[in-house]
Amino acid sequence: MSIHTDSSKRAFYAKEKAFRILTTVAATFSIIAVIVICLFIFGNSIPAISQIGLGNFVFGMEWKPTAGNPSFGIFPMIVGSVYVTIGAIIIGVPIGILTAVYMAQYSKGKLYKLVSTGVNLMAGIPSIIYGFFGLVLIVPMITRLTNRSGLTMLAAIIILGIMILPTIITLTETALRAVPKAYFNGAVALGATKERAIFTVQIPAAKQGIFSAIILGIGRAIGETMAVILVAGGQARIPTSLFRGVRTMTMNIVLEMGYAAGLHREALVATGAILFIFILLINLAFVLSKRKKVK
Repeated sequence: MSIHTDSSKRAFYAKEKAFRILTTVAATFSIIAVIVICLFIFGNSIPAISQIGLGNFVFGMEWKPTAGNPSFGIFPMIVGSVYVTIGAIIIGVPIGILTAVYMAQYSKGKLYKLVSTGVNLMAGIPSIIYGFFGLVLIVPMITRLTNRSGLTMLAAIIILGIMILPTIITLTETALRAVPKAYFNGAVALGATKERAIFTVQIPAAKQGIFSAIILGIGRAIGETMAVILVAGGQARIPTSLFRGVRTMTMNIVLEMGYAAGLHREALVATGAILFIFILLINLAFVLSKRKKVK
């Protein structure tokens, strides 16, 4: 019996050690992958930035890579990315939060399953499908309303506003459900209406989770490419109106990388580095918001 027990213990510890090694290798691989990507992006960006100049590259107003005297200023694309992302947040956040409130407080049973299934389905739809939807429905609608091209910043904003809804809805609902029911019930017991208890007690108590949802929505919007390419117009200039075309940083890389060479190609990689920095800052904000929530 003792020999059998010792053998079982050795087998158990061997399996535990093997599993620990396996998970360590997987984690190490993930870390190495991130390091390699960073080295590739920033390593290939340095020559272009050194030749163009960091100030001229980031704050330059003209992007003319194939001209006789080429210009590599990405400031219009940075502004375009920021404009489109802010617009998407303005559309997506109110709709997403109200939908999450409905799912957390009002929908029950089969109705909840129906709405939840719809949100999950939206999250799984490829971005190119959203782009086709915008190209077939939203762009012609804007054309009819304005009597001009519908390939505009407004079309991109609407599409991205729709695309970030699943992220905001899912995380906001989770945050609302994490609030102790005693908060809501206490507010109602003191005479508050259900709506007032939601907006003055439950939502403020869930604000850190909602903030995290918004940050992830921003990350989704600023990094989107295919859907935006189909509806945004692609003009490399700062848009002066919602009804002007716009080009984001991701669009710029995808549209030109196929034929770019030399300094032009290196400048596109450097654009990716700037975008990568934006994403890192967004993720850092998300991590900090989660830490604050835990505290």
